[in-house]
Amino acid sequence: MMHVNVMRLACFAAMSTATSGVCTAQRLTGPHSTGSVPAPVALDTRGLFQEKFARVGDDVFISGQPTEQGLRELRAQGVTTVVNLRSPPEMSRVPFDEAALVKELGMEYVYLPMRGTPELPYSPAAVKSFAAAMSGAKGKVLLHCTIAWRASHLWAAYLIQNRDVPVATALEQARMINLMDDMRMDGDRQPVEAFLGRALAEVGHGKR
Repeated sequence: MMHVNVMRLACFAAMSTATSGVCTAQRLTGPHSTGSVPAPVALDTRGLFQEKFARVGDDVFISGQPTEQGLRELRAQGVTTVVNLRSPPEMSRVPFDEAALVKELGMEYVYLPMRGTPELPYSPAAVKSFAAAMSGAKGKVLLHCTIAWRASHLWAAYLIQNRDVPVATALEQARMINLMDDMRMDGDRQPVEAFLGRALAEVGHGKR
């Protein structure tokens, strides 16, 4: 089964690049990222990631909680930075030490715990920290939470705030991962709005 999963990840990684029409020279990470942001491509990697796994362009992966094997395979695919949004209590239930494994594999571990609580809020500061991780990455980046819901909202906010992507386009692309618009915070706000520090209607591109 592990061999099948390894082959599936390799095949889908190649397929996602072809499907999105992205040339391998395009980079979304690093200090000299170029080009527009393509739509995510959902990948079937059961046994390697929890719930969701998608690739954006040539060098960004967004997923639910990865397994040990999932992290090893992504390292083999060129991932050099792992951004984790899960809280300490959530990570205490993971059956391996993710931070230690990431470091053992020679990747940078960026821990940005958030739950939408006063202690671990969704905030513009989180978008700024993620943007810094993206621009500072030396290779591909994995952004993950539990089921890619928080990661989808952070990705949408990053697209709007840092890549000048229109709101409707950013939300549509995040829906292709796991945005789930119907799940709201207190006050009927979406996490993406907390990440931006303002309502989507106030951003300037209009709300879909």
